[in-house]
Amino acid sequence: MALVQPHGGKLTPVLVPREQRPEWQAKAEKLPVIRMSSRETSDCLMIGMGAFSPLTGFMKKEDYESVLDNMHLANGLAWPLPVTLAVTKEQAETIKEGDELALVDDETGIYVGIITVADKYTYDKVKECKAAFYTDDLEHPGVQKVMAQGDVYIGGDIVTFSELGYATKYAGYYAHPAQTRELFESKGWNTVAAFQTRNPLHRSHEFLCKIGMEICDGLFIHPIVGKLKKGDIPAEVRFEAYKAHLENYFNPKYVEMRVYPMEMRYAGPKEAILHAIFRQNFGCSHILIGRDHAGVGSYYTPYQAQEIFDQFKPGEILCQPIKVTAAYYCKKCMGMATEKTCPHGKEDRIAISGTKVREMFSRGELPPLEFGRKEVLEILTKYYQGLKE
Repeated sequence: MALVQPHGGKLTPVLVPREQRPEWQAKAEKLPVIRMSSRETSDCLMIGMGAFSPLTGFMKKEDYESVLDNMHLANGLAWPLPVTLAVTKEQAETIKEGDELALVDDETGIYVGIITVADKYTYDKVKECKAAFYTDDLEHPGVQKVMAQGDVYIGGDIVTFSELGYATKYAGYYAHPAQTRELFESKGWNTVAAFQTRNPLHRSHEFLCKIGMEICDGLFIHPIVGKLKKGDIPAEVRFEAYKAHLENYFNPKYVEMRVYPMEMRYAGPKEAILHAIFRQNFGCSHILIGRDHAGVGSYYTPYQAQEIFDQFKPGEILCQPIKVTAAYYCKKCMGMATEKTCPHGKEDRIAISGTKVREMFSRGELPPLEFGRKEVLEILTKYYQGLKE
């Protein structure tokens, strides 16, 4: 056996070798500039490292419309969400096919890449939001981003030459798909279960991860460290919590953790498909999909992110979902259980709302150990107390 093939058959990274990056930086500084939103920048980094293979740039009109209409690229390959670059109408008037433009991260002013323009096109923002997020409600963080961006999309291949310091900041834990594939092969893993997370792990996350470890040769914990919505715990704090959890409660022989720089879209079901596709590129044969995966608020039904996988034909997405129901500690079972396995009522479950947990942390109180591991809870208490101070 061997690892699953990348989506589309091969990895297509467009990040130039380190020794060539100063040359590309110098070239970019002489070109007209497109300033990218944080989401566009994170997509640029994902394309650069090959995580979004087979994409080699921002979507042209044909691919964009096909993705919105039927969750496939124009060539028939499964793809759930637009990966696009927006400019204003005024900017678009100065851009023509064949132009080379510098891609600059708007928040930092850092030059990230160069795009060769293949086309430009207008689009319907409401249609995109309803297709991607199943809503055009401006309270949805993904909808907010789309509605605030420019009215014209620029499509075309890119070359990238910066990773915004992620490789240094997360040294030893930041990896490209080609690198994780080498890692899994070196460990003799053929099947790998990915666990997506934007939060510190609590006991139910740990329980789901260990289901993945039993099913597959190894577990790949893959936290997102790109920009999150207001109120989410910063990546630096989560990173320390992940390390504490892994060091104390996972068998190191069967688990690896690396981070990646994408920004959450909070697109629920369609983001679950995107998560599976790029985990396939990282070498994963399976992905754990639990309750309300990649969701926000009440825009999606609890298991909609599991059900959407059934809309694809066998073999279209090689990274398959491990569908798990909500896990919790049951006082009568005297251990971790799920909605599927436990016969007892809600009154027997240790289940704490996110609001109540944050209140406990801010008061310096540890939530019960049935909810989370002591080492992790202590890190989070310190963080929340710092916010209060």
